[in-house]
Formats: sequence, structure tokens, C-alpha cells
Amino acid sequence: MRHAAKGVVFMSLLMLMTAAADAKETPEWALPIEDVEGLPRVLLIGDSISIGYHMDVRELLAGKANVHRPPINCGPASRGIAYIDAWLGDGNWDVIHFNFGLHDLKYMEDGTHQVPPEQYEAHLREILAKLVATGAKVIWCATTPVPDPVGGPVRKSEDVVAYNAIAAAIMAENEIAINDLYTFALERLEEIQRPENVHFSPEGSAVLATQVVSHIEPALAAK
Repeated sequence: MRHAAKGVVFMSLLMLMTAAADAKETPEWALPIEDVEGLPRVLLIGDSISIGYHMDVRELLAGKANVHRPPINCGPASRGIAYIDAWLGDGNWDVIHFNFGLHDLKYMEDGTHQVPPEQYEAHLREILAKLVATGAKVIWCATTPVPDPVGGPVRKSEDVVAYNAIAAAIMAENEIAINDLYTFALERLEEIQRPENVHFSPEGSAVLATQVVSHIEPALAAK
């Protein structure tokens, strides 16, 4: 009954996303994939940054793993709390690579963060417990840098450092592997990130994918 309920929620998510697309074709990254029998299963959870590198990760792991992601932008950790059960489904995962942060630290019109630091910490702890309970190897992915200046919603580079520190402390406490995508991106930011934008060029996303895969492959080997 529980699994059936999760399946209903997951399908509802897919229907909502499709409706929101306003009759446009569903993007490839959001389409479900058919598992290749015998290969391990990898789940990527994250916002538009992970959407950007998802297809490259899938290509790099072709023949090595079945790479899935939720059919929506996973947004802030508050959205993760609402939908994590649906995203996990039956929980048959070998590796889960996840991130929240870029939406959490965004400033709202009233001048507060979308998800304040203390709430972010509480949400991460709750989500992490559910990921660990699946028996998968879990990898935390640090939130990527915010350039200065940046267009769009107000975000500050120092908040990325602060939110990453909160997450890193939780992961260290729980002995969770960390993919420091923040430092990796920062060292080559001008080459891979769009000007005054939190997002990355297609070529930049492909570079991020190599870093993501470099953490997933050892986790797969350890299973």
C-alpha cells in the first residue's frame, strides 16, 4: 500500500510538470528511463544545476549504471521534505547523489531567505535520514558558487559558503561522502559559468558532470 501511494505521488508530480510545461514537449532529462537489467541504479537529486549536468552524467555512466532523477526541479530543501518519499519510490538505489541550497539561500521580497539556515539544517537532517535508510551509498554535493554581481533573484556568495558549511557539518557527523562541487567550480568559474548567472554553459555543465561521475564511480565500486 505504501509503495502504491508513492507511485501515485510520483505520477502526480510528472503530470503537474507536464501541465506546467504548457503543452510543450517534455525535456529529455525529465523523461523516465527504462533500466538496463543488471546495472546498478543511481539517483541524482538537485535543482537546475543538476538538471544541467544530468544528461552528461548519464552519458558518462552509460553501460555502467542506470541514472535517474526526479522529473522536476527539486528546488529548496522544503520541497525535498514534501516530495522525498515520492522521489525515492521503492528505494531500490545503489547510489544517491543529492544537493539542496541554491534555492534555500535565495532572498525573498521580505528580505529573508527562502529557507533560513536553522530550517535548512533541520530539513537536511530529515532528508538525509530517509536517503540513508534506503541502504544506498549517499553522496552530498556542495552548492555551486554565486557570482558577484548576479542577475535574477538576490543571492549572496557568502551565503553559499555558510549553507555549505551547515551541510558539510551534517555530512561529517553522519560519515557521508562529499562532492565539493563548490571548490571544483570556483577554480574554473570564468570558463564554465554564464556571466552574472548562477547557471553554467552547456560546456560548463559537461565539466561539472565529470566531477560528479568521479564521485559516483567509486561509490558504485564500493557497493
